[in-house]
Amino acid sequence: MERLQSLEDQLRCSVCLDVFTEPLLLQCGHSYCRCCVRSMTMDLLGQLQCPVCRCSVDGDSPPPNVSLARIIEALQEVSVSGGAQKELCPQHHNPLSLYCEDERSVICGLCGSIGAHRGHKITPVTSAYSRMKEDISCLMTEFQNQKRKLEDQICKMAYNKSRITNESDVLKWVVRKEFRELRRCLEVEEAGFMQQVETSAAILISSLQNQTDQLNLNLSRLQEAENTLQDLSNEGHLDFIVKYGSIAPRFREIQELQNKKERVFSSLNFKTDFNHNDIKLTVWKRLQRKVASSRAVEAGSSDCSSHVGAPWGHSGFSSGKHYWEVEVAKKPKWRLGLIKGTANRKAKLGKSPESGVWLIGLKDGVYEAFTSPRVVLPLSSPPRQLGLFLDYEGRVLTFYNSDSPDELGFIYSFRLEVQGKVYPLLDVCWHDRGHNKQPLVLPQPHREHLLPSLVFPQPLRADLLLQPKKHDDKFTASETQQA
Repeated sequence: MERLQSLEDQLRCSVCLDVFTEPLLLQCGHSYCRCCVRSMTMDLLGQLQCPVCRCSVDGDSPPPNVSLARIIEALQEVSVSGGAQKELCPQHHNPLSLYCEDERSVICGLCGSIGAHRGHKITPVTSAYSRMKEDISCLMTEFQNQKRKLEDQICKMAYNKSRITNESDVLKWVVRKEFRELRRCLEVEEAGFMQQVETSAAILISSLQNQTDQLNLNLSRLQEAENTLQDLSNEGHLDFIVKYGSIAPRFREIQELQNKKERVFSSLNFKTDFNHNDIKLTVWKRLQRKVASSRAVEAGSSDCSSHVGAPWGHSGFSSGKHYWEVEVAKKPKWRLGLIKGTANRKAKLGKSPESGVWLIGLKDGVYEAFTSPRVVLPLSSPPRQLGLFLDYEGRVLTFYNSDSPDELGFIYSFRLEVQGKVYPLLDVCWHDRGHNKQPLVLPQPHREHLLPSLVFPQPLRADLLLQPKKHDDKFTASETQQA
């Protein structure tokens, strides 16, 4: 039995560690069970790697190892005949060489022919064993594939988790930075309000102190006069009469003058230039203005008499958020907005978004948005200065009334359908026989309304000035300089 066990150990597959089942012979000389060979991974050319010698061999159709299969069959017969009583049928004492598929039990030949398993589906033990081993191998392969998929999903989730963590850390840093700037702005606003309160209180207190000092001086004089009169009343008759003639008239004049200057005290009320109930609203409006103004990446200025400068003469906008202001004052006719960089400079363009132009303007006292059809803008009061805010990624161009230093008044908003660069467009219009010669001015942004990190560029160059257009209903892009 020991020799039989030793021989059986030599006939075990290196993959499943069981006795060979339908052994196949690889080109390298090593043999494996058929099901084990099928479970091995092959490359695109049908090559697989021998688990023992690591040689690449053909895995498509390795031949069966017939000699090894016969040795295994002989070994199994010896095991059955030599053997252990455990391998015999307890009822018929014959070898258990068959397998009942219906009741899933091992039986002998008599059990299947005349015994309780007669008429059942019977297969040889070796065939059932091979089939079951192959099923187990397929299950193991499937489990391994599912395991790899789960590991891949876990790896992807771990990467996603790491990416989200990193992005959240960056966003938290941005949030902290933005709120630091907001807190700095709030501290500046708070300092401004506190300064107003302290200044107003200091002026009133100083006035009251001056009046108090003057009253104390008058009180001292009256006390001195009263003491002098008291001393006079203690004099003898002759001295009293002599001194009275020189003292009494002078004191009587002082008394009359004091009565004329005497005022009834009326308490002062402490007031400032702002209403304390409106502090939050006022600060909110100022912050809104600061945030909008802080989007201005570039800004310029112009003080020309009959033309207007373009603050972005060297490049257009293809991303980001940008804000600029234009002073129209009392100019009776003007147009301003945005134009596509792909617009034909030599052709006359219609003033509409379909032509790649987004404009608002003033003509004959009517404010209009140049859409199709045009939209009349119901402004409550004529704006002297307009703010334009471009959100390129958001595809929005918004116009504001920027007359107030504390807030922006909404006027109109365009939805943009644009790719590539866009440029600010300022149209001073034809001077109309001298009645429309006023300029459009690009004011320098108020530095106190901008965040400290902004950089202001150099003033406009003379070669970037816009010429008045010569047409009313159409204009030529080449005649109107693009920024």
